[in-house]
Amino acid sequence: MPALLLLLALACTGEGTGDPVRVHVPVGASFSQVADSLEAKGIVRAAPLFKLYARATGDAARVKPGTYAFRAGTGWKTVLHSLVSGDVLTDRIVIPEGWNLAGIAPRIAALTGQDADSILAMLTDSARARALGVPGPTLEGYLYPATYTFPIGVPADTIIARMVNTYRAVWTPERQARADSMGLDEREVVTLASIVEKEARIASEMPTIAAVYHNRLRIGMPLQADPTVQYALGVHRERLLYAAIDSVADNPYNTYRNRGLPPGPIASPSARAIDAVLAPDSARYLYFVARPDGSHVFTRSLAEHNRAKAAAQRERAAARNAAPRADTTGTP
Repeated sequence: MPALLLLLALACTGEGTGDPVRVHVPVGASFSQVADSLEAKGIVRAAPLFKLYARATGDAARVKPGTYAFRAGTGWKTVLHSLVSGDVLTDRIVIPEGWNLAGIAPRIAALTGQDADSILAMLTDSARARALGVPGPTLEGYLYPATYTFPIGVPADTIIARMVNTYRAVWTPERQARADSMGLDEREVVTLASIVEKEARIASEMPTIAAVYHNRLRIGMPLQADPTVQYALGVHRERLLYAAIDSVADNPYNTYRNRGLPPGPIASPSARAIDAVLAPDSARYLYFVARPDGSHVFTRSLAEHNRAKAAAQRERAAARNAAPRADTTGTP
């Protein structure tokens, strides 16, 4: 009896040794299965006694599913406390502003252990978008950019639903009312915001960029937004040549060839981009061109725009010429 009491005392205490070992507790697993798994991984000893101890404390019926990590020989009391409190392993997933589904899918896949292509298929399913209450046509644009923390092994459905719910919290009644007053629906606002998000390198320019597109829409002028063509191409190109634009001439996301907004968002916009669309600058600009530092020159006429383009090209050429070159002296 003293030996048994000593064993129980030793088993109930201690932090364990060695590297943490992961153990997964499936949903619906019996405590007996959990205890056997813990013993198989060397985390607890004397599983039959551990089961008796857990039942005596009432903890056997309160274990939460998830993935845990323990060191070999961790005390029973410590193990049970973690299992009952749900102290599961977690991981972070970061969705940057302006990312599209093709970029987001691999990050969700890495957390869930699923194939990225299967995740992308879920995200582009129009039925899923309808079920989650967003205007679609897919979930593009409605997975809100933020940093999320999830338990390891969480189902993809849970991750997707939380990201959409975060977006839904951003799309407030006040923003909906503002959209209504402008004659825009939710999809149109998010679509235009996604373009603004992709164009802007400086956040303070978002309302002015939004104004350019509003002005073009008002007069029936094509948006000619490079990011929408990049989206149609499926790849990002530093320089968008006319040949590339022509290669996707029939794509509805080609805003050089199609007037109006594309069918849906091209990326996940931030609240700042959404607000820029809902409260654009009052300027009557119709054009803008990027400078090497990421800022833009805004103009009202094509002649002004062409002069701004030429100036930006000269700036880029000067920057390239001023860049230090690698010393190749003595190299073959």
